[in-house]
Amino acid sequence: MAKEVFSRFDAADYLKTNEDIAAFLDAAMEEGGDDPEYIAVVLGTIARARNMSQLARDTGLSREGLSRALSGNGNPTMATLMKVAKALDLKIQVVPALSAGTASSASEHRAAS
Repeated sequence: MAKEVFSRFDAADYLKTNEDIAAFLDAAMEEGGDDPEYIAVVLGTIARARNMSQLARDTGLSREGLSRALSGNGNPTMATLMKVAKALDLKIQVVPALSAGTASSASEHRAAS
């Protein structure tokens, strides 16, 4: 039987628009938002989709430093994350986390109104 050959999948190849990037980042935050290494890798994927060298120029960081910060072993500072978000035309936003109890309470409150 012939051996099947698969090409390497890279999510960066599919992040074409700001909406694609926002959806990718939202999904990552929902799936692994409490894991900074995971989020750094996701940001690195977005940076590759948008041209790491250009992003480094836009943030004022070196390409190597940016690449290192957005790797699985990186530990980007909040300042770095803010620069990256701004350069990608994204906004970092904090919203209340909905727990199961909070979600049902909110639904009950709306239903009672």
